[in-house]
Amino acid sequence: MNVAFVVSRFNEEITSRMLAVAREKAAAMGLSVAQVRTVPGAYDMPVVVDALLGRADIDAVVALGAIVRGQTKHDEAIAHAAFSALAGISVRRGKAVGLGISGPGMHERQAYARIRPVAERAVEAAAATAAELGRVG
Repeated sequence: MNVAFVVSRFNEEITSRMLAVAREKAAAMGLSVAQVRTVPGAYDMPVVVDALLGRADIDAVVALGAIVRGQTKHDEAIAHAAFSALAGISVRRGKAVGLGISGPGMHERQAYARIRPVAERAVEAAAATAAELGRVG
């Protein structure tokens, strides 16, 4: 199975670690990482995810990001927009998107604590969903 990763550069200290964990998990599961793309932030992910899912050689995409709470509710707006867009793309394309975006509503230390579980679960979910789609398709 070929997967691609789309990684937010915003909160890069966190997301670069998420990418390392996701790569380890993919290797342990026998997945091939066909592409790694970076985008400025979580809000910018959907267009790149959509393009990757349009490729015949990509079975699933894992979106990796960290949306940390600031002084306003901007984190909630960004998360809602990104999550909704990614779900819509997944359904429209009929391919899996593993949601490895932590937040909103968390502080930076919480984001660090969630690096491993969020990244690992996103890879697992993308692979499991892609496998199930292969069985029904």
